[in-house]
Amino acid sequence: MSGERATLLQLNPLSGYLEEGLRQRFNVVRWFELGETERSAWLARCATAVRAVVAGGQVGCANELMDRLPALGIIAVNGVGLDKVDLEHARDRGVRVTSTPDVLTADVADLAVGLIIALLRAIPAADRYVRSGEWERGDRPLGHTVSGRRFGIVGLGRIGSALAERLAAFGPVAYTSRQRKAARYEFHSDVKALARASDVLVVACAATPATHHLVDAAVIETLGPDGYLVNVTRGSIVDEAAVVAALDTGRLAGAALDVFANEPHVPRALCASPRTVLTPHIASATVETRTRMADLVLANLDAFLAAAPLPSASV
Repeated sequence: MSGERATLLQLNPLSGYLEEGLRQRFNVVRWFELGETERSAWLARCATAVRAVVAGGQVGCANELMDRLPALGIIAVNGVGLDKVDLEHARDRGVRVTSTPDVLTADVADLAVGLIIALLRAIPAADRYVRSGEWERGDRPLGHTVSGRRFGIVGLGRIGSALAERLAAFGPVAYTSRQRKAARYEFHSDVKALARASDVLVVACAATPATHHLVDAAVIETLGPDGYLVNVTRGSIVDEAAVVAALDTGRLAGAALDVFANEPHVPRALCASPRTVLTPHIASATVETRTRMADLVLANLDAFLAAAPLPSASV
């Protein structure tokens, strides 16, 4: 890595650890801090210097930007979701795309279990009850038992499989996916059938055009007034308007959501509902996992600079 350093566009804020690693390797341009006029002027002067883009999975890299970077060689995604990168377009452009699979699986599965327990036992509301002094005026309403519930998992990939292992300690687990897996859990051929057989439906599949609003009003209606919905992967998979309508009318018992369709903007109706537990896309947000993710991003970039095989390439 001698000589003049290549330029890298950083499309969103990242951990201090990862940002320091990027600065050690590249001339880093913090794209997210530039206004539209500044971006256009910068591209007119310097676009040909850009060899790499780094972005979170929720940001990705638009085709329009990709096409304005003639020397771009790699898009390194700090996450597992690749729905914000057009992989076919990148392949046509000869741009490599990497992500950070495996290293965040355990934390995402752990958070899903935590959200299920928090939702059914109303832990956030109970915390507020104690802090506000309301406990002094009487006990809270009862929560609901977690153990013995039927758990349905939408998508039995890395995260879904890790989640299934954890939930099996609480009750029977079933799943749906594009095809039946060599797994000990009951398989259902579609999401609606899985919802019918579940008390708690957990979304753990990837966001693709085929999974957009996969959990729609019909699925939610099938899950029913005693059912719970949990989402820890991508907001686009769930029809938020249908969730709001079902919660408002009691046709869904509750929803625990870590991801949303238009982050960081969350529908006010979801925030106001007493039937929800909401977290700000933190499934992989631990010091340990974010460090491992950063290490994998940097390993991919190092391999790219050295013209070596990329450790976790999707394209």
